[in-house]
Amino acid sequence: MGYTPNLRKKYNDEIVPALKEKFSYSSVMQVPKLEKIILSQGVGKATLDKKLVENAVKEMSMIAGQKAFATMSKKDVSNFKLRKGMPVGAKVTLRNDRMYEFLERFLRVSLPRTRDFRGVNTKFDGRGNYNLGVKEQIMFPEIDIDKIPNITGMDITFVTSAKTDEEGFELLQNFGFPFKK
Repeated sequence: MGYTPNLRKKYNDEIVPALKEKFSYSSVMQVPKLEKIILSQGVGKATLDKKLVENAVKEMSMIAGQKAFATMSKKDVSNFKLRKGMPVGAKVTLRNDRMYEFLERFLRVSLPRTRDFRGVNTKFDGRGNYNLGVKEQIMFPEIDIDKIPNITGMDITFVTSAKTDEEGFELLQNFGFPFKK
């Protein structure tokens, strides 16, 4: 049959029946699922030094386990010396098995390594999706602190098929998200 990530097994065996019962869905197809995880990083000083975007792409690729790409500016902003088409950040979208593997590493290894960690906020976007800002990329074990030029943050977006914030919250809580009480 092949390899299946632990959190995918947990979703199919435990989370789907629990959510189906809690929200009284008539079909397992109505149960919300995690569709994708997007890691993104804006590099503010990219207009001055092109190496910063290259470093961001390299670090994001190491963290995600798949190739990240540079994002380009959409318009000119003269105050920031920014021209349309200049690289200004890095982004990677994870789906399927890589998404579940990243989620497991994130929840079990990276979040506990965060300094003064007391849980994550419970603020959703109104459609069942969750955004999380990370202040330091060194919380990921793939990053070697001695080999990075500067410490940067990133945004992580968890996109679900949930229709409401309550459904999205229950889904992510069942995955093991350490939400603040």
